[in-house]
Amino acid sequence: MLENETRPDLLSYTDSMLTWVSGRGRILIVVHDNPDPDSLASAMALRHLFAVRLNREAVIAFSGMIGRSENLAMAKLLQIPLTPFPLIDLKAFQVICLLDTQPGTGNNSLPREMRADIVIDHHPMRDNSASCRWVDIRPHYGTTATILYEYLKVQGVSLGTKLATALFYAIKSETQDLGREATRPDRDAYLVLFPLANKTLLNSITRPNLPKEYFIALHSALEHAQLYGDVLVASLDGVLFPEVVSELADLLVRLEGTETVLCLGHYSNELVLSIRTTSEEINAGELIRKLVAGIGTAGGHGMMAGGKVDNVTSARVPELERELTRRFLNELGLTDQNPLALVP
Repeated sequence: MLENETRPDLLSYTDSMLTWVSGRGRILIVVHDNPDPDSLASAMALRHLFAVRLNREAVIAFSGMIGRSENLAMAKLLQIPLTPFPLIDLKAFQVICLLDTQPGTGNNSLPREMRADIVIDHHPMRDNSASCRWVDIRPHYGTTATILYEYLKVQGVSLGTKLATALFYAIKSETQDLGREATRPDRDAYLVLFPLANKTLLNSITRPNLPKEYFIALHSALEHAQLYGDVLVASLDGVLFPEVVSELADLLVRLEGTETVLCLGHYSNELVLSIRTTSEEINAGELIRKLVAGIGTAGGHGMMAGGKVDNVTSARVPELERELTRRFLNELGLTDQNPLALVP
């Protein structure tokens, strides 16, 4: 197991892992629900590693949907082969990998009773991960893609233009151009990958056309946003894709004078939450887990976190949003703060 640091024996570790995989059957790579660029690029990289080193083809499976325009463009333009999880027969696979997520976190569709053989992630270690055979968890890294880049590098595997573009964009978007939770390994990978990335593809991914649903959600967020000093809470009402909740949290935390943002949106039968903060005194991952304690699942790290509450009907949304807002303000010591509407 590798945890919290990059060991000098990464070559030995990856050699052993590849040897173990080579003696088994079909390989399944599972990314978290509604996958983001970090999970998509990481899966693409691990699949490439297995193809080059073992001459084995892995299947990448995801659940939920890819709704954010940038992520859709990334998957399409970089030709990332994705299979919807409901079409997967788990019994047909002898090697199961979890990327950018961990067992039992609630944000992936691998059944809790199903083993995960390989777990690679940059979020804090979860208890269920300790029993997995090959575990590489580095919470001090800004992205999982950086870890997979190091696998390819130490194994001497060359990167094609599309894979380099995917890995670069994952680091770029997850760390906001190295400005958010990036450490030296992320910076090193970013600088190596940039000249290898296809700039035309990058432009098409970072500046895609946006659907009208994005602007509808933005309108709702602005209309319902409440300010509590340097904290903002925004309800998006019903959303057509869950990723828009985190997308607008990224946007709203840029509001002048705002340090911490909670966005909430109702998607299908889920209430989706996203927290963003620029405060070094707040750990978004710890904060959001306290918000959903006993009612939902969540995860994250220092400056960004997400979660959800399942089995939520439209009628229950207002009450649940009030309760989550109450918990949020209580954790931040703002229960006596009167709200101010962002848009009068």
